[in-house]
Amino acid sequence: MAKEIILYNLKDTVTDEEYKKFCEEFKGPFLINLAACKSFTLVKLVGAMKGSGMEPKPPEPVEMPFKYIGIVDVTNLGDWQKDFDSKAFQEEFLPKWISMVADFHIIRGEDVWFGE
Repeated sequence: MAKEIILYNLKDTVTDEEYKKFCEEFKGPFLINLAACKSFTLVKLVGAMKGSGMEPKPPEPVEMPFKYIGIVDVTNLGDWQKDFDSKAFQEEFLPKWISMVADFHIIRGEDVWFGE
């Protein structure tokens, strides 16, 4: 399955509670109703660790540069790009979302292995 993963922070003027409400009432339903979207998950980071396979020591706690991770499971990246380029996404969704977020990275990829 293909995925779009969005790493981001909220603007200082937006609280976690306001953003959660935005996701429950608008962002989640909007994304899930796009043709190529199979599911959407929002993760709020509460901790992180960093390690190195080159050094024989356990990972250590670190500060993460992002507070939120959005994970969109999509049918395929071509269909997702069509949804991304749509008028609804570009004119209804994106301006609202960008008004709430500060810095962000959008990455896309395909599952190499999946298990449950």
